[in-house]
Amino acid sequence: MMPREDKLVLNFSEVGISDIGLVGGKNASLGEMLHSLTALGVRVPDGFAVTATAYRNFIAENDLWPQISADLDALEEGGDLQKIGANIRNLINAATLPEALVAAIKTAYTAMGSGSDASVAVRSSATAEDLPDASFAGQQETYLNVVGIEELLEAVRACFASLFTDRAITYRVHNGFDHESVALSVAVQRMIRSDKGSSGVAFTLDSETGFPGIVLINGAFGLGEYVVKGVVNPDEWRVFKPLLGKPGARPILDKRLGDKARKLVYGPTGTLDLETSEAERRRWSLSDEHVLELAKWCTIIEEHYGKPMDIEWATDGLSNELWILQARPETVHGHSKGHVPATYALSGTGDVLVEGVAVGSKIATGKAFVLESMDEADRFEDGGILVAKITDPDWMPIMKRAAGIVTDYGGRTSHAAIVSRELDIAAVVGTIDGTRRIQDGATITISSAQGHSGTVYAGEVPFTRTELDLTDLKEPPTRIMLNVADPDAALSFWQLPTRGIGLARLEFVIEHQIQVHPMALLNYPNLKDEEAVAKIDAITAGWESKTEYFIEKLATAVAKIAAAQYPEPVVVRTSDFKTNEYADLVGGRQFEPHEENPMIGFRGASRYYSETYRPGFGLECEALRRVRDEFGFENVIVMIPFCRTLQEADSVLETMREFGLERGKNGLKVYVMAEIPSNIILADEFSKRFDGFSIGSNDLTQLILGIDRDNGALAEIFDERNDAVKRAITDLIRVAHSNGVSVGICGQAPSDHPEFAEFLVGLGIDSISLNPDSVVGVTRRLTQDKQHKENT
Repeated sequence: MMPREDKLVLNFSEVGISDIGLVGGKNASLGEMLHSLTALGVRVPDGFAVTATAYRNFIAENDLWPQISADLDALEEGGDLQKIGANIRNLINAATLPEALVAAIKTAYTAMGSGSDASVAVRSSATAEDLPDASFAGQQETYLNVVGIEELLEAVRACFASLFTDRAITYRVHNGFDHESVALSVAVQRMIRSDKGSSGVAFTLDSETGFPGIVLINGAFGLGEYVVKGVVNPDEWRVFKPLLGKPGARPILDKRLGDKARKLVYGPTGTLDLETSEAERRRWSLSDEHVLELAKWCTIIEEHYGKPMDIEWATDGLSNELWILQARPETVHGHSKGHVPATYALSGTGDVLVEGVAVGSKIATGKAFVLESMDEADRFEDGGILVAKITDPDWMPIMKRAAGIVTDYGGRTSHAAIVSRELDIAAVVGTIDGTRRIQDGATITISSAQGHSGTVYAGEVPFTRTELDLTDLKEPPTRIMLNVADPDAALSFWQLPTRGIGLARLEFVIEHQIQVHPMALLNYPNLKDEEAVAKIDAITAGWESKTEYFIEKLATAVAKIAAAQYPEPVVVRTSDFKTNEYADLVGGRQFEPHEENPMIGFRGASRYYSETYRPGFGLECEALRRVRDEFGFENVIVMIPFCRTLQEADSVLETMREFGLERGKNGLKVYVMAEIPSNIILADEFSKRFDGFSIGSNDLTQLILGIDRDNGALAEIFDERNDAVKRAITDLIRVAHSNGVSVGICGQAPSDHPEFAEFLVGLGIDSISLNPDSVVGVTRRLTQDKQHKENT
């Protein structure tokens, strides 16, 4: 029997991940998944590999290497890359495939079951491909819908030649790979009819933050090339992995509809580029059921390989079946050693030129170079901002010199996005018209540090960069938690040494993502403000129900926050706008009274049971119920702000119960903010109604000292460290603990004054919730103080 290493063709079922040297990374992974994961439900199209041995025999029998080597030597001496690459490819394409190889391919092709007319995908699979620290993806060619043995043989030879595309040659030179040591295998795989379905890419972590609990999925209609290359702005989903196996849970944290303006399909003589219909642009390219199924498969693949993975998928439009086309190690975050990147924040603003998809969580300022093609590469200057319609591997020489990248097209898994992460530079992709609205040669600032939406500003906008040092941090003497508002930013802080979220503010989500007053949505037919009606129509376009818009947007935002620290507790405070802030929401003025002092007016608990706002609070309750009962985040705790009296506490808890949030049911805990003197004075009675207190130090200080916290003239005496405030907190913790009720703090004081945090720890406080930029400093202060006490 012929040794495996001498075989010219091997079925996928005969190879595994240890065979990269024989069949390349792509084929090795396909074979590994077929024989290891099929039993677990993962569908992978069958096929066979033309081996690296076949490639080397082909080169040797045609005596090609001496000429190839001479051409590559000429390149090292300054020869023209395009001319030399074309010479090598022409040399290979003109050579004859050995008879033994032709016979082996014919036999394997016929055995695929469709005789002489099977439709197959022919993909290059280099032997140095898909390594954990080197991404060869996109360097060689793929040929789709290949039918018949003659077309197949031509495609195999063309794949051999593509080992010497200009970009592949350049990539090997830059990464120190010897040209002769890299061989090429070819994957011949049964064709999935995604031209009539959809396709895309999935990562088994969040591509921007490296958060490991997410499966990120991008998809569009037609063949997957347009998603990979960034030709279209795809649909996007984020699925939370730890809850995928929980009965009844549907943990799709986030879904964003892309415009999917074009699609690639099969034509009579090749592929066709078509515009998508208006109906397709408004329709999701994957059903929620397929999204959840794909996410489960991705976790199975990741668990099998033991590392984060980059996965290509497709749905067959004829059978509606989902398939995995290939899987490779993720090369940006996958081999990270836990480094927490520097945080970036704008400290100024400017005129917005364009917006798009944020990539990377960084900010950069530089001179814009709007380039139509690589023919203009000589104009680009080091440190500039590259502005282009799309990028592909041919753009790499410029991208490596850029401070940032802006593209018209592409999503989070496009070439520009992937490369910008590898290069650790800022990028905003999918701006639609960035090349038109950004002036060539102008100074611009691009920010991808404000969540999932990236912005390009005119001019130089000031920003700050803060490095976080996590070295030598010890376990603090109390639970350290996070204060967060922006759901997108919550995932950025997953590597901080925190144990939960002590305050998640709904106001940010309602103001920035929902934008509309809940009562305006509930009373949409009776709105008097025509301008507000027009704005609501635009904001809620595509939603069947105005109220469902509010509930779903709020639920997915809270779910994302809950995922960031799962399974640690996440305390979500119900909305605590003042009347003037509610009025500023779209359609809000019709429903809000005018108050001279909103700070101590109609806010918090008093709104929730009032008939003027109770239905709006019901929308919040339904969103939180979904987060716990449908998404599966039972780590979410609901917290009630500004609860003045015991009667209010009873009314709010009853209102919550009527809206489906019953304290104690399915383990639901309800906390109350301790920010009013009555909360302290009646701490024993409040302890019997709630599961915990969270101290709001700003309002508590304001109301104990009788100081308007926004009054600049009194700023010097507004101090949470005042003895009256400290005594109130001391009494609260004593009484609450005597009743077995926990006490935390989510106010600003511990972030601003580390010594105040030490005071709280001395009282035995159960948790301290801090702003992200304060976590490391306060933790270090508390652990050093703890160590000092232990030593003395």
